[in-house]
Amino acid sequence: MAGRRVMTEDLKNVEFETSEEVDVTPTFDNMGLREELLRGIYAYGFEKPSAIQQRAVKPIVKGRDVIAQAQSGTGKTATFSISILQCLDTQVRETQALILSPTRELATQIQKVILALGDYMNVQCHSCIGGTNIGEDIRKLDYGQHVVSGTPGRVFDI
Repeated sequence: MAGRRVMTEDLKNVEFETSEEVDVTPTFDNMGLREELLRGIYAYGFEKPSAIQQRAVKPIVKGRDVIAQAQSGTGKTATFSISILQCLDTQVRETQALILSPTRELATQIQKVILALGDYMNVQCHSCIGGTNIGEDIRKLDYGQHVVSGTPGRVFDI
């Protein structure tokens, strides 16, 4: 947690380049997020959205195409994870989002973030990566996963 606060302090004097039509939303409460998602965000330890979260969550939720670039550790994974979780219909037990990652480690990390942020939403998320039992992947997918995080090699094999 201390690392996040230090990062915020370090970024106070950094200038951000943003497209003119992009609104900056300074708090998670002002993003129009569902209550159970907000609970997950605050339980995860977030207090205030990072610069990329302030600019990208709302446009992604609105269905806009978004290209965002930010330094490592600034909340990119949480940005798209929050956006995906906001758009899910958890009453429908089928895959609604597919996240492809270049490495098994990143796919697994994204799964953990989705599950943590969606902790109060009863979200199902499975990581499909090489080096694991493909039969287990198929069983989990048959059960119904709202979000699938995986590597291209494994995802395309299933």
